[in-house]
Amino acid sequence: MSELWNPWETSASSFPEKGDSSDKFRFLLNYAILAPSGHNSQPWLFNIIGDELELYADRTRALPVCDPADRELVISCGAAQFNLLTALRHFGYSGKVRRFPKADEPDLLATVGFGDRRKPSAEDELLFGAIPKRRTNRMPFETRQVPSELLKELEAAAKAQGAWLHIFHDDAVRSKVADLIAEGDRVQMANPNFRRELAAWIHPNRSVTHDGMPAYALGRTGLSSNITPLVVRTFDLGKGQAAKDRGLVAGSPVLALLGSEGDTQTDWMEVGQALDSVLLHARANEVWASFLNQPIEVPDLRTKFRELMNVGGFPQILIRMGYGQEVKPTPRRTPGEVLMRSLR
Repeated sequence: MSELWNPWETSASSFPEKGDSSDKFRFLLNYAILAPSGHNSQPWLFNIIGDELELYADRTRALPVCDPADRELVISCGAAQFNLLTALRHFGYSGKVRRFPKADEPDLLATVGFGDRRKPSAEDELLFGAIPKRRTNRMPFETRQVPSELLKELEAAAKAQGAWLHIFHDDAVRSKVADLIAEGDRVQMANPNFRRELAAWIHPNRSVTHDGMPAYALGRTGLSSNITPLVVRTFDLGKGQAAKDRGLVAGSPVLALLGSEGDTQTDWMEVGQALDSVLLHARANEVWASFLNQPIEVPDLRTKFRELMNVGGFPQILIRMGYGQEVKPTPRRTPGEVLMRSLR
């Protein structure tokens, strides 16, 4: 069974306070599934077992060309977990997580329980309110600067989840990062397998699918949205994309790198939690974000990125942030579509 409502329009007043654990978890999933994911692939599945919710990596939604190790897939699942915990705290639960609870089930990333009853903090409420406001904004940003106090808050938010956020302040370093992004665009778009994979997740604006990227999310409107997947699949647009992304970097008040000390599934889950926390803190302060992960997705360029950073750890997600115009959300599968089949 699939619910009829749009998860982006979920009303907190509808929380089934007197319902059982299954009722509550099904409702809370409306917030978990609003997390960001590569190509809006939504690579997660959930299973309700008594008073716990199991979070699985859905590797049928993997991106084998741009994400062959499922690194970004697991990061996306970590972001969904953070949304879920944020919603739990809003509704008066502390939330309890067990990571990788079964060694013989590598796809089972975590189990989440309700935990103790507790009153939500001001930060809990702030982040919860930002969940339905957050979306990836690929449009140009205003030149207005993001306050340094907020940037420090974002760095602290990442650190609290076990990751680190490095903000590029030096123009010369930003220029070198832009060079790596442009090179990543050219490498990826020259690969016909990459273009086919990307095109498979781009849909015309009138598509009724519940995943992927509608062409409007890429700035395509009208009839042009119908041919966008074909154009992406057929033509090497690397040179033009490189120029466009250079412009986005130059016009973005904030360019930041989210990273971790290690590069394991545990680290990736923590990065996902940190990513979602950073994005929600930013959005609560009216700041938008989008991603420029090309130089991290191309292995040789990721190595160059580490050398450029000259710090320990591993680059995971490259983020641009700033103020800008409102953008429409991308579609989401409903709780009934992400619950494992036995429970639908």
